[in-house]
Amino acid sequence: MPIEVLMPALSPTMEEGNLAKWLVKEGDTVGSGDLIAEIETDKATMEVEAIDEGRIGKILVEEGTEGVKVNAVIALMLEEGEEDSALDGYTPGGDANASPSKEDKPVKDTAAKSDDKNTQKSSGATAPVRSDDGDRIKASPLARRMAEQAGIDLKDVNGSGPNGRIVKRDIEGFDGKAAPAAATAPKAASAETPKDISQDDPLAAYGISADRYEIEKADNITKISAKRLSESFRDIPHFPLNVDCELDQLLAFRKQLNERAPEGVKVSVNDILIKASGLALKRVPEANSSWIEDGRIARHKHADVSVAVAIEGGLITPIIKDADTKGLAQISAEMKDLATRARDRKLKPEEFQGGTFSLSNLGMFGIKSFASIINPPQGMILSVGAGEERPVVKDGALAKATVMTVTLTCDHRVVDGATGAKWIAAFKGFIEDPMTMLM
Repeated sequence: MPIEVLMPALSPTMEEGNLAKWLVKEGDTVGSGDLIAEIETDKATMEVEAIDEGRIGKILVEEGTEGVKVNAVIALMLEEGEEDSALDGYTPGGDANASPSKEDKPVKDTAAKSDDKNTQKSSGATAPVRSDDGDRIKASPLARRMAEQAGIDLKDVNGSGPNGRIVKRDIEGFDGKAAPAAATAPKAASAETPKDISQDDPLAAYGISADRYEIEKADNITKISAKRLSESFRDIPHFPLNVDCELDQLLAFRKQLNERAPEGVKVSVNDILIKASGLALKRVPEANSSWIEDGRIARHKHADVSVAVAIEGGLITPIIKDADTKGLAQISAEMKDLATRARDRKLKPEEFQGGTFSLSNLGMFGIKSFASIINPPQGMILSVGAGEERPVVKDGALAKATVMTVTLTCDHRVVDGATGAKWIAAFKGFIEDPMTMLM
């Protein structure tokens, strides 16, 4: 029976993606782990590996197709020895009309002639393994051979392949314990054509006629961001704290660093803010927390700072992990690399998922102050405004200083006002006396 290749979910928030490019063509033979396609997700473009072995029988979704739902069937593979005729009449998402493959054919009677037995053995046909309720257990030919050689009953193995199919890695990772009842595999998404929203008049209720605007289809990043930010703003009880930080010592500190830095190293103000954020999370560890919906609180052991980077269509937050322990030169190099690959949509999921705190800087655009929306499940996000000369009072006299306003948005479930105030005070201390970051 043909093996269904499904549109994978490559991130927790992914609901659909764009099939950017096929790396194989019909007729190609692939093995488990071979790269077969490039998928554009809500955050990046990633290469997809085959999780089974076989031959590409039919490509169902052409490259360049947008909005392919997760778990939709994008291609069909043929098993070893399976003919193209197995594709005739096959309906993706179910095998009711599928032509029987060799593993579905009944084994010959045990009293058959020896030459029939030998023929059966050489063709690889075996009696289909069935579960206790009579359903045939789906497994790749390699997985079946490995299970037979290891004496493993396929009924005890949970399949991680498409539609619960047992593949090589399931046999390799089998620990000898019977598998719990498998959950119903998700059905393939409908191939229904999306409605052309340009034919609607969605703003008519507001008195705006359709001839006065154009409809533009939102890309995946924009749609996913809109959904997650709406949920965050609606469901998280948040509050802002803001404070002014004087930057004159930090700017002098940065200048000295860059004068002494090796060729090619140039530390930015943002690099120093990342370092100060990580150190403040270590100074006030109770602020480095996440709310878990069942009523528990996760206290993070590492200061992993997510940094907002603008890309075409939205934002992405690559992570500087263990920011408190890294030197400024290392943070600078990592941030340049992450930002470049973020704009090219070449980040790996682990490079933009899993941060414990976020930092968003709009100072370069001249924004004086703003309050960001929390990036769940993180408990805080810092919004950084522009540094500018302002009048200040020092020792009872009027003076001027370069001042930057920062706003800390907190999830009140894990960071109350006092905890947030302690964190922002620690951050301000590092910014106004940057030499303390080296101690």
